[in-house]
Amino acid sequence: MTSLYDPRDAADVGRLIADYPLAWLVSRNFHASPLPLIAETDAHGAVTALFGHCARRNPLVGDFRADPRGLILFTGPEAYVPTALLSKPDWAPTWNYAVLRFRVEIEFVEGETKDAIERLVAKMEDGAWSTASLGARYEKMLGQIVAFRAHVRSAEHSFKLGQDESAVDFAEIVAGHGDRTLASWMEGQARR
Repeated sequence: MTSLYDPRDAADVGRLIADYPLAWLVSRNFHASPLPLIAETDAHGAVTALFGHCARRNPLVGDFRADPRGLILFTGPEAYVPTALLSKPDWAPTWNYAVLRFRVEIEFVEGETKDAIERLVAKMEDGAWSTASLGARYEKMLGQIVAFRAHVRSAEHSFKLGQDESAVDFAEIVAGHGDRTLASWMEGQARR
């Protein structure tokens, strides 16, 4: 069943993860940590896994070793939409947002810990910094971290970005909203 708030295509989901990589990883014991993750996709761009790392001392490690099932929550662009943006007197305020929810099974991939760090550093630093500058400290740090791959078992996405507004109201919100990132995402999801 398709929802008005589904992303337009798989690339939108990947873009949200790339632009907002910090997600909540939650175990069935309700331990939770915000961790940066990298999407792994299939040939069609659908997210099949999320790759990351965490400290070995994090309670999530013990939780997921006992039961690999968990939840990952991403929050993308979001903001309040006040009535002051619209010329319509009977319009009610709302909140626009793009969020992702993945049910996952966690697999610890000890042999990929260095790769997890290097891929994240490459993405976030864009060549401005390298782990080589850490010297011998890097190997010590790697021993305290474990990589994981969160295999996606199901996904729910909600891109509530004004798709239910009239064309006039939508245009007023996009033109007047102070959060230009949100306005850009709204324009990108418009189904007009």
